[in-house]
Amino acid sequence: MSKTHNHQGVIAIVPPFEYVEVEDILEYAKIKKEDPFIVILDGIEDVHNLGSIIRTAETAGVHGIIIPKRRAASVNATVVKTSAGAVEYMKIARVNNINETIKYLKNEGIWICGTDMQTNTIYSNQDYKMPIAIVIGSEGSGMSRLTKENCDFIVKIPMKGNINSLNASVSAGIVMYEVVKNRQN
Repeated sequence: MSKTHNHQGVIAIVPPFEYVEVEDILEYAKIKKEDPFIVILDGIEDVHNLGSIIRTAETAGVHGIIIPKRRAASVNATVVKTSAGAVEYMKIARVNNINETIKYLKNEGIWICGTDMQTNTIYSNQDYKMPIAIVIGSEGSGMSRLTKENCDFIVKIPMKGNINSLNASVSAGIVMYEVVKNRQN
């Protein structure tokens, strides 16, 4: 039964991960009496990145994560392991269409913040004291064109070295904790 052959004599059979609806994420923020803080992943394909983002989101107080049903990583055993169990505490919604979901969130009063190098606004110069959803694009191509167009504003993380991009989970963590810092002041 063990795919890794590193079972140490124990196998657990668990049901598939139970995703929530986007409305459940908004309700959770309401219950906590907090402005919604959501992370939208626009095509993250690496399960290790997904697990790392979930772990960081849980520690940052994110109310929920939204991922697409197609062309993206979903919650599996590797994600659970990489998240160090954070998937058990994080509300994760899988949606058919990220851009329709963004429009729905906007109608609910949530501001959409994209992340992309092609902007002038540095992430630390942005105000996040509002209901917010942070969009992190895919590892290779970033946010899709339509997703970028649907964002209310876009921020970037300045690059000083010879490499011109960060790992998606690192970028997500930097921006998530800027929201935390911003909301504490």
